[in-house]
Amino acid sequence: MLWPVVKALLGHYRRYPFQIILVWLGLTLGVSLLVGVTSINTHARQSYEHGEKLFSNPLPYRIRPKHVTNKIPQGFYVQLRRDGFNQCAPFETLRVDTADGADLMLVGIDPAALIRFQSGTLLKNISSLALMQPPYPILVSADLAKHMKWSNGDSIELADGSKLGPVIIEDKGQLNGTRIIADMSLLRMLERSAGISTIACSEMPPEKLAKLKAMLPNGMELKRSSRAELESLTQAFHMNLSAMGMLAFLVGLFIFYQAMSLSLTQRQRLVGILRQTGVSGWQLAQALLLELVALVVISWVCGNAFGMLLANQLIPTVSASLGDLYDANVGLAIEWTWQSSLYSLYLSAVGAIVACAWPLVRLLRSQPVRLTTRLSLVRFTGAEFTIQALIACALCVAAVAIYQAPQTQESGFVIIALMLLSVALFTPYIVWKVFESFSYTLRWVKVRWFFADAAASMSYRGVATMAFMLAMSANIGVETMVGSFRDTTDKWLSQRLAADLYIYPNNSSAARMSTWLSKQPEVDSVWWRWEKEISTVRGALQVVSTGPSEGELDALTVKLGVPNYWYHLHHSKGVMVSESMALKLGIRPGDYLDLSGKLGQGWQVVGVYYDYGNPYNQVLVSHRNWLYAFAGSGSVALGTVLKDGINPVGLKRRLEAVFRIDSERVFDNSHIHNQAMKVFDRTFSIADTLGNITLVIAVFGIFFSTVGGEVSRQKHIALLRCLGMSGRELVLMGSLQLFVFGAISLLIAMPLGLALARLVVDIIIKQSFGWTLELQFIPGEYMQTATLAMLSLMIAGAIPVIRIIKSTPMKALRDSL
Repeated sequence: MLWPVVKALLGHYRRYPFQIILVWLGLTLGVSLLVGVTSINTHARQSYEHGEKLFSNPLPYRIRPKHVTNKIPQGFYVQLRRDGFNQCAPFETLRVDTADGADLMLVGIDPAALIRFQSGTLLKNISSLALMQPPYPILVSADLAKHMKWSNGDSIELADGSKLGPVIIEDKGQLNGTRIIADMSLLRMLERSAGISTIACSEMPPEKLAKLKAMLPNGMELKRSSRAELESLTQAFHMNLSAMGMLAFLVGLFIFYQAMSLSLTQRQRLVGILRQTGVSGWQLAQALLLELVALVVISWVCGNAFGMLLANQLIPTVSASLGDLYDANVGLAIEWTWQSSLYSLYLSAVGAIVACAWPLVRLLRSQPVRLTTRLSLVRFTGAEFTIQALIACALCVAAVAIYQAPQTQESGFVIIALMLLSVALFTPYIVWKVFESFSYTLRWVKVRWFFADAAASMSYRGVATMAFMLAMSANIGVETMVGSFRDTTDKWLSQRLAADLYIYPNNSSAARMSTWLSKQPEVDSVWWRWEKEISTVRGALQVVSTGPSEGELDALTVKLGVPNYWYHLHHSKGVMVSESMALKLGIRPGDYLDLSGKLGQGWQVVGVYYDYGNPYNQVLVSHRNWLYAFAGSGSVALGTVLKDGINPVGLKRRLEAVFRIDSERVFDNSHIHNQAMKVFDRTFSIADTLGNITLVIAVFGIFFSTVGGEVSRQKHIALLRCLGMSGRELVLMGSLQLFVFGAISLLIAMPLGLALARLVVDIIIKQSFGWTLELQFIPGEYMQTATLAMLSLMIAGAIPVIRIIKSTPMKALRDSL
């Protein structure tokens, strides 16, 4: 008996095929983004675990320079080997650009030094030894070769016209990710430089490890890298990706709910007839649940397929971003996993049950005699929207209560989720009330009918409007965040890199170099900057000096300060602290600090400055105070300001020739600035892509919901045509109705998106990274997004009406009866 009931219920979709497309589309697109983001996160964490090993050998300890722009002298590594530290191997990195614009990271190794880590392997089976012999091939992972379409023996043409290769593809699973392994001598040929980026060491006895730490000069540090450390660094990045994926899934679920609610409402007469012919409520419930299970399974399978396609399209950008930000090596090939798939199935099933519970209960509990009458679709609309508004108020109160409590990263995401849900649930009630009031108060009959009809259509457009408003809010929030990040990063780099050349000399040669630079005709001024790390009861503290010139003042991005902070810094016992240190320790301008060691006590905080990305506590003192405390120690940097219009290349070459200084100790600020902005644009393109996809899902949802709703109102439109309204007026009315829906949603989404960005800055970023930024309004981006979305909505409102008015009015009326 169950199968005939199922067939009767599914026959509804023959008459309304767009509804089945809408049901499938909403859940499928939501699942696809969820699967895509989950697969990326799972794949990245697996890569972290693999990344602990190079050629299957653990090298957990890393010796690195404290300053990222410095190198480890080759002589230090030679001394380590002489002192018996055979567990250590050198690594050099070099970033190169290919002729087709790709950005590659070369890792230079010493294959001979790595042999001892591959015990039990025959020399002929060690693929890295071939890198030492001309023509100096390069070793790449199989997934990178597949992504770049390389084959064994291929050569890679670089941007400067030289060639890299031949390529050897490592197909034994010992190498993954985007790193290209080469002999260190090849990197020396590509770029004339000395020094080593990193010395990696394997496990060693505690006494030997203590001896290694004692050998390190002031400018180097020894750290143990692990999967747990890398995961903690990248946690915020993956959390933001997960939040975007969940938001897209929520938008898709809203569309699914709207489509199923409309489908069940339109089948109420059919359900009433089945109940009157003897079909029990339990049988109907079984049939509808069977339909729901089939829809969830089909959407889940399609969503997994699209999700894996999306993940493999996004993973190159994610891999490059994680490599630039956290030095993580993430592979480029994502394989399907049961974990991500079952997670999406669980969320899809729970979401579908929650979305369909109320429409199913309302349909099955209604009396059969009431179901068989032609009920208006808007009969329950007002009551449902009122209930939603009450729930929205409760969620808003909960969000405010959590906001008053001590804030954490997790509470920030909870507040954002509650705020989005409360506004989304309240939006249909506001729109419905506005339309209903206009339908009674306006003078013009056609305008009153316009708003009355729009209020009636809320029964099938309400949830799609919620989804559209959420997507617009998320898009505006993402655009605000990305634009603010980019503007802040650009301004901060422009200020901090105010000098044209930055030089990192030895302490013994710094004075001679400064004098020589001051005498050069291109040079306007030379700035000194001393830096030293000291141990305090609150952990490591970086102490940095600054000079009194106006240029050095302009190079400081000050957040808060006492009046005349620059004067107090240089003429009293004043100190400025980084924003991350101020937030972490609760320091404000005017407070007094006790600093350890030679600095002593009684330092007044005269200001707080922005210092993005610095994990240390950092304080800024004047040169005079620095020399009193640390004369003759610490590391020094010289900032050289050139006269207007001077190219620094000639001065840089003369400097390297006169002082025999390594090229990696001299930096052109334009190169650093361009490289940083390139990394930024690559990183945030992911969030921009996911935001645009979410908006596309919402536009598709409101389009198909309008198509389904207009088909169900065929009799209504046919009557209007018979009463004299032209087809052009009907098409215009359909477009304008969705335009009004979109305009109201946009008016709500704009402040909501800005509030979303503000919460991300004030809670999530502040708790995750220890710094904040100033939000920037991007009106051009907002207008572009709003224009495209509104144009899409107007087309969506016109197309279904055009389909209906193609036939004559009488034929359309006869077909609708």
